[in-house]
Amino acid sequence: MLDGLDGTPGTRGTGSAPTYVTAEAATSELPRVALDDPPKPPVSPPRSPVKKSRIGDLPMRVIYRILAVVTAVIVAAVAAVAGFVYSGSSDQPGGEASGPIAAPSAATPSPGVSSPPAPSPLSSASSSLSASPSASAPSPTASAARAQGRSAAVVAALADPRVPGLPRDKRLGRLPGKAYKTKRRLQDGRSGVSLARLGKPWKTHGAAPFSTKQVLPKVKGVPTRAMLVSCPVPIKVQESPKDTALLAARWTLNHHPEGARIGWTASQPVKGGWVLAYQVKYKVKGKSRFSMAAVAVTEVPGAKPAMVFVTIPDAQRKRWRDINTAISSIRLK
Repeated sequence: MLDGLDGTPGTRGTGSAPTYVTAEAATSELPRVALDDPPKPPVSPPRSPVKKSRIGDLPMRVIYRILAVVTAVIVAAVAAVAGFVYSGSSDQPGGEASGPIAAPSAATPSPGVSSPPAPSPLSSASSSLSASPSASAPSPTASAARAQGRSAAVVAALADPRVPGLPRDKRLGRLPGKAYKTKRRLQDGRSGVSLARLGKPWKTHGAAPFSTKQVLPKVKGVPTRAMLVSCPVPIKVQESPKDTALLAARWTLNHHPEGARIGWTASQPVKGGWVLAYQVKYKVKGKSRFSMAAVAVTEVPGAKPAMVFVTIPDAQRKRWRDINTAISSIRLK
């Protein structure tokens, strides 16, 4: 069977394509691949825009760091200035740090009441005055003494609440009791004076820390003992013998019960010195008691003044006249 015009045998039933189809396929152009545009890269997610500061184009993180550094410098400078002001304030008058201020002790040792360079039992005994009551404020008497240019030791003594202001000059009168005559004397080689050796019941006793010592028998229930002693003054000598006697009288409180106070009864000059007589008031088991006492300061050529001190408790008031005898018997050797 002829399929073509030229009588070409047909292909039907053969399973092959007609020749014109094959020829047409061989001569047809292949589709062109456009190479004009380059391949596009993969699309990434958009970045967030970098924050810009108002100060130029600096990033904010740089600004933050600069601000942190500046802040640290300012804080350090403020702390340094505050520390300087605080530390410097204590160097200025009245610039001490605030806080509770303790009241000054009236018996605080001062240059005017220092002990002599050579150590002695008397100087150690006088150091116990540091335990005396303190004054809450300077007394008018102490202020007056300061205004008069008196020594710091005298000002401190008059500020002591145990010691009143010195009285006007007044002679020591006859004290109660019987006057006992005595002809014997005690020589005080250390002090450079001599004094009466009182008769019985007085007796000599171990003198330390004094140079000489006489005592009466003890009285039951009475904490103090009558005694008559002598020694070089155990305090610093003052320009005025009256001021020296004042410091000596204050020192004698060491030999009376704690809390004892002075009440003046006499103040008079004697040859080469001064005498102060006084009551020493104190309490024993809650009961008020007192002793009569006197201290005499006598100048000694080439040496410290001598001190004669006598005290007799009220339980032995019959012997108070012995105070007159002892004070009036003092002589230079």
